[in-house]
Amino acid sequence: MLGSARRVVRALSQRRLEDFRRRRVAHLLRPRSARRDAGRRDAGVLSFRALRARGAAGNARTPVDHGLVPAPFVVSTSPGAKVPPPKLVIATRESALAMWQARHVGARLSQLYPACKVEILGITTTGDRILDKSLADIGGKGLFIKELEQAMENGRADLAVHSLKDVPMDMPPGFSLAAIMSREDPRDALVSSRFRSLAEIPAGSRLGTSSLRREAQLRERFPLLEIASLRGNVNTRLRKLDEGNYAAIILAVAGLKRLGLAERIAAFIDPVDSLPAPGQGALAIECLADRADLVAALRPLADVKTTIAVSAERAFARRLSGSCHTPLAAYAQSRDDELWLRGLVASRDGRQVLRGERIAPAASEDDAALIGDALGADLLARGAAEILSA
Repeated sequence: MLGSARRVVRALSQRRLEDFRRRRVAHLLRPRSARRDAGRRDAGVLSFRALRARGAAGNARTPVDHGLVPAPFVVSTSPGAKVPPPKLVIATRESALAMWQARHVGARLSQLYPACKVEILGITTTGDRILDKSLADIGGKGLFIKELEQAMENGRADLAVHSLKDVPMDMPPGFSLAAIMSREDPRDALVSSRFRSLAEIPAGSRLGTSSLRREAQLRERFPLLEIASLRGNVNTRLRKLDEGNYAAIILAVAGLKRLGLAERIAAFIDPVDSLPAPGQGALAIECLADRADLVAALRPLADVKTTIAVSAERAFARRLSGSCHTPLAAYAQSRDDELWLRGLVASRDGRQVLRGERIAPAASEDDAALIGDALGADLLARGAAEILSA
């Protein structure tokens, strides 16, 4: 009996040893980077529930932003791991949409770093105060973020949350876009209680929008409609529509969805009819460039796929010196293993519209930026400068 038991033990030990050897050989045959990543996963994968239970605030990593639903993330256990300060203050505009976006980022930070206290600082910007003039007339979209950057400079805030489409193509010295989060639907929406498509709206009807980009494309497609200026936050614009000032208005789908107002959407406008603005639907987190600890702590909020796409869009706009003064659009999508970028430049009246597209592999932000820059150069070679200067 004892001999049988010993034989069983020896057999099990031999089997475990052989199994160990097989695993070890397979491990050593893998590329070094893969072995290192596997070791990290084995060492530190924790669910959000387990992380909160331990009260950990390490350098958590999550590869994709999935809204407010916690995802498993890898916790760095290295001694030099970057962690945020005990308190983070998020600067934001005071509109309902901007506040939603700031709370969304705050919730994600609280998930990643439970020991960190997150506060929100609401600021009324110059762009929010001046509503009787177009953005092009009062200085551009930078007016929505200037005061937020001042709050970071003077120490009142640590970071700011923006709609990426409102962020100028060239960041001011000393500031960094530390993370671009997962993109919401980038399309434009038709909002109307009377019409279910742009084609249904009768000639001469008043259509409201605040964007030169939308105005130019709508004038090209529907020249008999009256395109009228529409300023204010989302709720203000909806109120003006409901009061009968417009037959329909055009808003970003992303903002309506984030505010729980998707039921107001009469139709989703195909990008063929209204190509989105560069970065539309994506959230950007800005901080001081010299805050290395904060840049590292914010990095887990970044979405790689979105970052690559908007890098192409913004590079296209940058090559063309795009701003709110420019009827310019760009939208990049992943297609198979490549990035498909479409771009557009137009005159404000919609009579001159120049379109282009480019498809190429893009495994990084730099690859994407090269695609965007190349498409911008292509449009310039075809006469975009003349359209922009008209």
